[in-house]
Amino acid sequence: MNQIKRVAIVGGSHGNELTGAYLVKKFQKYPNLINRTSFETLAILGNPKAIVAGRRYIDTDLNRCFTGDNLQTAAITSNYEELRAKEILQILQPKNQEFVDAIIDLHTTTANMGLCIILSDMHPILLNLAANLTAINPLVKVYIHQQPKNSGFLRSLSKLGFAIEVGAVAQGILDAQLFQQTEQLIYHVLNYFEECNQDKLTLVNNTLTFYKSIGMVDYPRNEDGEIQAMIHPQLQFRDYQPLHPGDPIFLTFEDKDILYEGESTVYPIFINEAAYYEKGIAMYLSQKDIIHIGIRFDY
Repeated sequence: MNQIKRVAIVGGSHGNELTGAYLVKKFQKYPNLINRTSFETLAILGNPKAIVAGRRYIDTDLNRCFTGDNLQTAAITSNYEELRAKEILQILQPKNQEFVDAIIDLHTTTANMGLCIILSDMHPILLNLAANLTAINPLVKVYIHQQPKNSGFLRSLSKLGFAIEVGAVAQGILDAQLFQQTEQLIYHVLNYFEECNQDKLTLVNNTLTFYKSIGMVDYPRNEDGEIQAMIHPQLQFRDYQPLHPGDPIFLTFEDKDILYEGESTVYPIFINEAAYYEKGIAMYLSQKDIIHIGIRFDY
């Protein structure tokens, strides 16, 4: 396989998700923590202005700005995040250099996602990485939300791009345990890339259980777009747990149950994520699956 030469760790793309922001600050202060012999590691603050302001974003969601239209246009804009996306692109691919080989995008969520790896692509290197991480820490969950390149998400810029999403943690605060667990996952990922380069990979786990996105569900709303129901108490905090046809999914303000009307069992994730209210997303639905993997692949 080709060598992995440059890896980017990006934190604080959302300014009120402090785990990634402070991990990047730590890595910038102590670069020896992320240095490896066979590749260069960059530590990048995604959205500095939003971090200072303590807000998710200034003008728009930075993690939706990495589109081909925005990155390739020369049009002048006053939108801070659109400008910042272009600046980050220049960091990831300086003039006369190749694009970074891998992106580790750090996020937190108010949903009960635990330690989650989000893959935009079912690349064999990423699948084997996910299997290794779940073998090292069985609490790690793997969510596959396939995205085409330049779809808006930072991780979609690289075929070895992925996110580490941890929670539940409230916006604007640090949780020491989740901070440490995220940090350890990053070190495992960097060690894995080092082993890839040195051709020392071993098959830690030849199966991988994952959750693959099949769609999303919005809150019930009236004709004015106002929410008419809440996540049902029986569903709250039950990310990755089966939701069967006929199970309660929402509760109206008049205490009436709204039942899930799907035809098959699904596995909700990102349940009641605070940042998704504005996006019209109450939860994502996924299918649970298991695949067999190996360690022979090409990059």
